[in-house]
Amino acid sequence: MCVLSAAKLLGGACIALEAFLLFASISAAQQIPSQTEMGLSTSTLADPLHGNDVDSQADREQSGAYENFLKQKDPAKKIQLGNSFLEKYPKSPLAERVDAGMMDVYRAQQDWKNSYAFADRALAIAPDDVDVLATIGWTIPHVYSPNDPDADQELAKAETFAKHALDVMAKMPKPPGMSDAQFEAAKAKRTFQAHSALGLVYFRREDFDRSANELALATKGNPVQDQTDLFVLGVDLQNLNRFPEAAEAFGGCAQLAGPLQGQCKDNAVSSTAAAKQYKPK
Repeated sequence: MCVLSAAKLLGGACIALEAFLLFASISAAQQIPSQTEMGLSTSTLADPLHGNDVDSQADREQSGAYENFLKQKDPAKKIQLGNSFLEKYPKSPLAERVDAGMMDVYRAQQDWKNSYAFADRALAIAPDDVDVLATIGWTIPHVYSPNDPDADQELAKAETFAKHALDVMAKMPKPPGMSDAQFEAAKAKRTFQAHSALGLVYFRREDFDRSANELALATKGNPVQDQTDLFVLGVDLQNLNRFPEAAEAFGGCAQLAGPLQGQCKDNAVSSTAAAKQYKPK
């Protein structure tokens, strides 16, 4: 089997068509646009797995301040309210949720430094917060740059967060205030996000087999298909010489609007052609 690295061609001879097709797709993969939204979601914490109840241990003043923070839509004012809450009530049982909310508002502004910092604060209080684990685990490999000085550590962190999110969800009870249907839907969404995160982490490491396995889990049965997931899955499958499956992944990607649509259409055609000519050894 001939496999091409995202950085360079490895040793071994390849048929000309296969080499051309794989090199073209990998070159495109290196230019995957940074993605900040999970599928078509407009807010990563719109359906939190902790439920909608306000912690009963918080007094009325804290609860009111927290509700004001939640309701605020203006980012600058929301940040101001969040910082004010955390300064005034640093030991509040609602502090972790404010940290998570601050993570989300900074993430929407693509302020990764502050987003990651507030995620770390939230997880220091509640290390099993699936919403934070899945959100940051997903974000890191989607906005990742190999030129970052701590790039490898970032990927390791994303992998740890995504795996922990899956472990927590496997045994977590239904939170108060959520129906069974809401609970299952929220868990499914976070599960897809965690597998997407792992798929991108392994792709960045050029571990195409593990990446393909995770992205298959991220896309199969997902009601909100993600263009980046499908594109990277196609590239993974091309590197594994699984051309018919690659064509299917690229075909699904080509049906979605976005910056990768044209490349997905081209790769669907080239993968179909490669499938006809490739001769397994």
